[in-house]
Amino acid sequence: MSWQRSKFLGVSTVHQASDCSNKVPDAMTPDRSKAARELLAFYAEAGVDTAIGERANDLLSQPEPPAAAEQPRKAASNVMSDSSSGPAARTADPRLGNAPARPAVAAPPAPDAAVMAAREAARSASSLEELRAILDRFDGCGLKGSASRLVFADGTPGSKLMLVGEAPGAEEDKQGLPFVGRSGQLLDRMLTAIGLDRTKVYIANIVPWRPPGNRTPTPVETQICLPFVQRQIELSNPDVLVTIGQPSTGALLGVQGIMKNRGRWFPFQTGTREIRAMPMLHPAYLLRSPIGKRLAWRDMLAIKKALG
Repeated sequence: MSWQRSKFLGVSTVHQASDCSNKVPDAMTPDRSKAARELLAFYAEAGVDTAIGERANDLLSQPEPPAAAEQPRKAASNVMSDSSSGPAARTADPRLGNAPARPAVAAPPAPDAAVMAAREAARSASSLEELRAILDRFDGCGLKGSASRLVFADGTPGSKLMLVGEAPGAEEDKQGLPFVGRSGQLLDRMLTAIGLDRTKVYIANIVPWRPPGNRTPTPVETQICLPFVQRQIELSNPDVLVTIGQPSTGALLGVQGIMKNRGRWFPFQTGTREIRAMPMLHPAYLLRSPIGKRLAWRDMLAIKKALG
C-alpha cells in the first residue's frame, strides 16, 4: 500500500509538472524573430552593414605568415588581379554538407607592398579611362571586398575646377557616383550659387570604395589609394583644386586643421605643373552645423574669383 501510494504520488508529480510546462506564460517564450531584428538593428547602429561571410574567421587558427623577407615580394605579385583569368578559386567546407562552396577569401597584401603596387599601377595609366580600368583590377585595398562598386568620378574631365572628397557613402556606393547623397545635393546647390553645375566641374574622392558603415578610411587605406587620385588630378589637369573636408586636405595638401586652413590657397604639384588648391568645409559638416555655411559661402566666392 505504501509502495502504491508513493507510485501514485510520483505519477501525480509528473502530471503536475507536465501541466505546469504547458501553462508557461507567453511572455516567457523567447521570440526569435524579434531577437533577430533587435540584433540586426544593433549591428546597423554600430556600423556593421555588410556581410562578408557566413562564419567568422578564426584568426588564431590561421597558418603562420611567410617569412618577413618573402611576404612583401609575394604580396606585391598578387595585388593586381587578372580579370581574364576566370572566377576565383572555391573551397568546400565538409561541415556544410551539400551547400555550395563559397569563394576563397585571399589574404590582403602587406601595406608597403600594396602602396608600391599602387604607385606603379597609377604611373602606368596614360588616360582617365585607363586609370579607371586599372582601379577595377586593383586588389591591394581591402575596402574593395566590402563595397558594391567602384566610385571613380563624376562631371567633366578637363574642367577648370576639380573637387576631391574623402570616400563614398551608402548612396554613392549604390549609384557608383561621388556626392549624390544629402551632402552631394548641398554641394550641387553651392555650385549653382556661383554659376556652376556638375557638367562644368570634375568630382572624385581620395578613396574610391565605400568603407563599411561609412567609417573614416584608415591611414593605411588612404595611403594605398592616394597614388590613384594624384594621377587622376594630373590627368584631369584642372586650374583649381578644392579639397573637401580634413581627410582630403590632409592627404593631398599635408596640412591639419580644416577650420584654420579653409579658404586659404596652397600650391599643389600635379607632376607636370603647379596649380592652386583650397580646402573647404565638407557639406556633411554644414548639414550638421548650418552656421558654417557663411564660411563656405566665402570660400565659394573665392573659388569663383580664381576661376575668372
